[in-house]
Amino acid sequence: MSASAIHLVRHGEVFNPTGVLYGRIEGFGLSELGTRMAAKSAESFAGRDVRRIVASPLQRTRESAAPWSTGFGLDVDIDERIIEPWNRFEGTKVRFGPGVLGKPEVWQWVRNPFLPSWGEPYVEIANRMMAAIDEAYESVDGGEVVLVSHQLPIWMVHRHLAAERLYHDPRRRRCSLSSITSLTKRDGTFVETGYSNPAASLAIAATDTGAV
Repeated sequence: MSASAIHLVRHGEVFNPTGVLYGRIEGFGLSELGTRMAAKSAESFAGRDVRRIVASPLQRTRESAAPWSTGFGLDVDIDERIIEPWNRFEGTKVRFGPGVLGKPEVWQWVRNPFLPSWGEPYVEIANRMMAAIDEAYESVDGGEVVLVSHQLPIWMVHRHLAAERLYHDPRRRRCSLSSITSLTKRDGTFVETGYSNPAASLAIAATDTGAV
């Protein structure tokens, strides 16, 4: 047998008072609000048959996985393949959009937005995520698996499964803090089966400016 479903959970709000693009930089954990958001996400699955929990190695995802671990009495496994993409803008306050054209020092990084030239290629993100998802799906004998990851990797899975081009406008991603994107396998192919935002009431007060 294999899993009945895979759930891609995004981390909660990060404590980021200076508003930098934190990417893979160490030391960015959840804020107090982010901790409550993560708990809200886990609580929405109370009573369900979760058999395994996997998280990206970054602090914010490990902390977001903690309430899932407590709620289901499971250890958290770490998978490097579901980590935030690397990005040349890490540690800066650069925002994607027309304003980038006023910064000649970064022009070489934005020469090809379809790849993108400023960071890990979209196709590589999608491929590593799908490999992790496939392995997680086959790693249990029934039940559901939760993977706690990041906005862009989860959005790449969504677009890959929808057969949409991976290049996109980052401002239009449907992947809120502590949201859950659900998948299953049908006739040998993964399909998206749902999206929920259990922490939406808390997200109203959240700041989400650090994702790449």
